[in-house]
Amino acid sequence: MAPNDPTSLDFQARIADSYVMDQSPGKSPVRSSARSSSSRIPPGLDARSAAVLREIVEQYVETGEPVGSRTLSRLLPMNLSAATIRNVMADLTDAGLLFAPHTSAGRLPTDRGLRLFVDGLLHFGELADEERERIEAALQQSGRSMQEMLTEASTLLAGLSSAAGLVLAPKSDGPVKHIEFVPLGPGRALVVLVTADGQVENRVIETPPGLPPSALQEASNFLNANLSGLTLSELRARVNSEMVENRSTLDALASNVIEAGLGMWSAEGRSGSLIVRGQARLLADINQVDKLVAIQALFERLEAQETILKLLELAEGSDGVRIFIGSESGLFGSAGVSMIVAPARNRNDRIVGAIGVIGPTRINYGRVIPVVDYTARVIARLLG
Repeated sequence: MAPNDPTSLDFQARIADSYVMDQSPGKSPVRSSARSSSSRIPPGLDARSAAVLREIVEQYVETGEPVGSRTLSRLLPMNLSAATIRNVMADLTDAGLLFAPHTSAGRLPTDRGLRLFVDGLLHFGELADEERERIEAALQQSGRSMQEMLTEASTLLAGLSSAAGLVLAPKSDGPVKHIEFVPLGPGRALVVLVTADGQVENRVIETPPGLPPSALQEASNFLNANLSGLTLSELRARVNSEMVENRSTLDALASNVIEAGLGMWSAEGRSGSLIVRGQARLLADINQVDKLVAIQALFERLEAQETILKLLELAEGSDGVRIFIGSESGLFGSAGVSMIVAPARNRNDRIVGAIGVIGPTRINYGRVIPVVDYTARVIARLLG
């Protein structure tokens, strides 16, 4: 990842002076308690412009409503007249950082204004000890599979962030524990794959006409007899070798079933599965038809395989939390949403998935970023 990538929290930490980051294991981002007027100002802004932009964004996050000069005159830490504030707002609008939704209304931040706020003006909230304990307790419950734990993580993120939580469950490179072919009706069967770490994946395959249930059972028995701690790719290689050398006792129908079943995961590349919880939260502030259509398109996009691959690519491009505002991620167009995502790593420090939050652009960044960061660290520890 480029050293000056604006979506990277590392880049933001270098140019922002209103917070400090403790990246040691088990720690979440910590804000600086001071809100000093002598702070460094993001490039292109003076102290007055920075203060006005900060207040407008913070009010937008809190209320979602446009902010006018009279409201700002009561909130700003400096004594400015309403006329001066209006002039500053006009300059920020000309710079593409603010816009007026209606002629007589106040101002709202643009995506560009939100980016500048996140990069240089954002105050991070600090996770309370009870919140850290809640996250760890929810994810460390014993007797659950990895898939169940990651599903709980997505639900937890949705609750803590008041947005939609997402977890890209890692693809499994571990040994296969069990494979079962289950008849679904004429021409279709369900393939159930259980890995040694407890992940369960299901795929529907087409079967030859007139395939008897005994052929599905024969295929299941053959594969389970040959598993012996093999990964899926190793199992596929062994089966192919036996078939080529005619050492298999399978009939032609069972062989076709096995080829179709194993080939289903090969074709997809086993890129993992995306778990999304709290989607309804994205509809909470929707009061316009065009925005509703955009969110519906977002839901459809989340179900697409290429979205999973893109999320993994975005996570792999960073060592920590990344923030994408509006269309910056290349995933959601201009649907008015922001995404905060962090990589999940295993014991070998290899990225095997991602966790994050999708919410409106007025999401509480200072609250959500440390939640995502700490949850990612807990999951990494559990994966290790």
